Amino acid sequence: MKRIFLVILGLVLLALAWQLFNLYRQNKKLGDTLSAIDVKTDFFKKENSELQADLEYYAKPENLEKELRSRFNYKKPGEKLIIIVPPKEATSSQ
Repeated sequence: MKRIFLVILGLVLLALAWQLFNLYRQNKKLGDTLSAIDVKTDFFKKENSELQADLEYYAKPENLEKELRSRFNYKKPGEKLIIIVPPKEATSSQ
């Protein structure tokens, strides 16, 4: 009788150990997933703050005009546009 009780107790302990092992694996997997999500969250928070800064910058008409002028050669009516091309670097073939 004692032997049957020990066998049953051993099987129950083995089943509990197996369940604990499965819980450990699941916890590790979820921890890795959480770490990956944290990295993505940090990236998107940084990107969001950069976009917010750009939005505030372009909300001011003088900054918007400055960007239009520099990027798209925008000019006001009656205004002359001068584009200055930097000189080519001198090659040293002496």
